Amino acid sequence: MNFNDGNRVTARLVPTEQLNAISSLIAEGAEFEGSFSSRQDLGLKIDGVLKGDISFAQGGTVHIGPTGVVEGTTIEADHVLLEGKVRGTIVARKTLEITGSATLLGDALYDALLDVHPRARLRGKVEYRGDVDADADLGNNGSY
Repeated sequence: MNFNDGNRVTARLVPTEQLNAISSLIAEGAEFEGSFSSRQDLGLKIDGVLKGDISFAQGGTVHIGPTGVVEGTTIEADHVLLEGKVRGTIVARKTLEITGSATLLGDALYDALLDVHPRARLRGKVEYRGDVDADADLGNNGSY
């Protein structure tokens, strides 16, 4: 079942096949309170309100649509596409994409790829958790 209308999704980094494979939905107008977790590579789209944590032990795709609101939470998955609002921490192990309609009040941690579109609103820290070879990347001799 595909919960993503191709006309609305503005993703340019999160793989389309991941978004099209999403099988769980919190619909616009619905409110869910509690934690969502999975040990399988599944997907969750939120167009309504979720108050709680979202955790995929491995894999996982989370799409917070333009009307979606996630509060007081930690979101952890391989792929995260944020078009709506999040108050909390996002941990993306592969791709994190924050569109121009999005608001993130909290931290964004990512291990591989990040794309922040123009007009996105962020208040919090953004941290790359992957390997960084500062000497090679900055061209210095090991001193700061």
